[in-house]
Amino acid sequence: MTAVAGAIRRPVVRGRWLSRIPYAVLALYIVVAGVGPLVIDYNPVRVSLDDRLLVPGSRLASGGVAWLGTDGLGRDVLAQVVYGARTSMIIGVATVVVCCVIGVSVGIAAGYFRGWLDTVLARGIDILLAFPAILLTIVIAGAFERSVLVVVIALSATAWISFARVTRGVALSMRERAWIDAARVLGVRPVAILVRHILPLTVGPIVALATLEFALVVLAEAGLSFLGIGLPGTAVSWGQTIANGKQYLETAWWISTLPGVALSLLIINIGILGDQLTARYGRGHLR
Repeated sequence: MTAVAGAIRRPVVRGRWLSRIPYAVLALYIVVAGVGPLVIDYNPVRVSLDDRLLVPGSRLASGGVAWLGTDGLGRDVLAQVVYGARTSMIIGVATVVVCCVIGVSVGIAAGYFRGWLDTVLARGIDILLAFPAILLTIVIAGAFERSVLVVVIALSATAWISFARVTRGVALSMRERAWIDAARVLGVRPVAILVRHILPLTVGPIVALATLEFALVVLAEAGLSFLGIGLPGTAVSWGQTIANGKQYLETAWWISTLPGVALSLLIINIGILGDQLTARYGRGHLR
């Protein structure tokens, strides 16, 4: 019996450790994004032609080491990866927070009060969904001067719809429950009912959805920067670094490959983490 119990316990423990890998990877990116720019001094505008296209591990003219090589203008790729992680984290968190606030507020109010508010929300969502999300994002980002604020607004233009749908579904399923009717009979104000009794029930599905949306936002921001309509040249983005190295893929593969690996690793692990949270809180909440 002891041997059987040990054989069963080992796969369970191994599965638990594997499920924690996305948390560890995400924590590593957060530490790099928060501490890295304080340790590495980097100016994205400064050009050093003497150090251009150095292979990873080469010695710089200043005496330092380019651990991940340099790009076509002599800029350190490691610094671009580190600063790009900070940019992705800031834009990802800011966009998800904006979408969450707008989507949850609109969705929970529409689901609880129904009537004209729910009708307006449904028609507004239909209008926004008539345009491809990425196309609308490109139009908004390209119509204004490049900045972090414009990128956040462009990415939030349609991303809040998912949050509104989730919270609306929860509000619709909860508004007829017995404790909600009891709160109405006792004279509790609608705003208090929303905040105390319905909003807490949306936390689980919203956290799972926010994780998945964060990955999509980071990927979309990299795409905008790759196209040259995202962040200004004074900011560092993985998309910009990948775009800067596309003409050197045969001779200097590390310029585009290493930021691409960093981006892919983050997206994959956040996706796995989002799937875990979705499974934990139930897929039915996200329909």
